[in-house]
Amino acid sequence: MPRGAYGPDLVSPGLTTCEGCAMEIVARAMTRVLGPRTIVLTPPGCSAILTGFGTETGWKIPAFQSNLENAAAYMSGIRAGLDALGKDDVAVVTLAGDGGTVDIGLQALSGAVERGHRFIYICYDNEAYMNTGIQRSGATPLGAWTTTTPGGKRQHKKDIIAMLMAQGIPYIATASAGYIEDFMRKLERARQVDGPAYIHVHSPCPTGWRMPACDTVRVARLAVESLLWPLYEVVEGRLRVTVKVKEPKPVQAYLEAQGRFRGVSPEDAQRMQERAVRHYRRLLAQEQEGEA
Repeated sequence: MPRGAYGPDLVSPGLTTCEGCAMEIVARAMTRVLGPRTIVLTPPGCSAILTGFGTETGWKIPAFQSNLENAAAYMSGIRAGLDALGKDDVAVVTLAGDGGTVDIGLQALSGAVERGHRFIYICYDNEAYMNTGIQRSGATPLGAWTTTTPGGKRQHKKDIIAMLMAQGIPYIATASAGYIEDFMRKLERARQVDGPAYIHVHSPCPTGWRMPACDTVRVARLAVESLLWPLYEVVEGRLRVTVKVKEPKPVQAYLEAQGRFRGVSPEDAQRMQERAVRHYRRLLAQEQEGEA
C-alpha cells in the first residue's frame, strides 16, 4: 500500500474476509484517499463483510447495507439529502461486486448515472458471485469454471464500461488490485467530478479462482501484463491508457496461474490472446485520436 500524502486506513484490522482478498485491499485504499468525510454503501456480497451485522462493523466511516439491486438508488438519495443540507464535502461511495453491478444492480446504476447525481461507484470485479458459492455472473470471463458453469463459461464478459460510456458518464476508469497506486490516483480524480464517476477494479479471489492466497497481486498484474485487463480512464469522452504494456506476456501465463481455467484449450487461449491484443490496440488508437 503506498504511503505519503494519503490519510490513514479507515478499515479495522482482523476482519473475516478470505485470505488474500483483493476486495479488502481495494477498500482500505479507498478510505485512505477519500478520508473520514465519506459514506459508503455496500449491497449484499463480499463487501458486506466489512459493513458487518447488527452493531458491529469493520468500517471507521459511516456505512449502510443496501439491498442487492438498489445500492445506486440509495446512494442517489443520500447524495440528494446531503446536498439539501449543504454538505457537499462528503463523498458518497458504493463498493459493490460484479453481480450487484453488471447484473442485479444494473438498472439502479444506470438510472443514477442518467440523473447525474454526484457519487463514486466502485465495482470490485472478482468475476462471479463469490459470496454465495462461486456462481457465474455477467462478468465471468470466457472459459472460467464456476459452480454453475462446470465446463467453463461459453460467453465473454459483459462490457459494462461501454454501456456506461454510452450514457455519457463524465468519468469512468478501469483499475486493478495489482496496481493500487493507479487505482488511488483515479479515485482522486473521481472525487473531483461534478457528477457520477465509476471505477471498475479487477479483484482476484483466491477462493473462487482456485489459486494460492499469496498470488493475489501477482495474478492481478498478470491480467494487465497480458492485455486481458487494460488500465485506462475516460474523462468527458477523452480516453487515456494509464499503464502502457510494451512487452505483453502470453495470456497462457495468466490462465495457468488459476485452477478455474484448467479446461481452457490452447485454441481458446489463442483466441483470447488475439481478442485482447485487438482491444488494446483500439484503446491506443482512441487515445491517439483524442490527442490529435
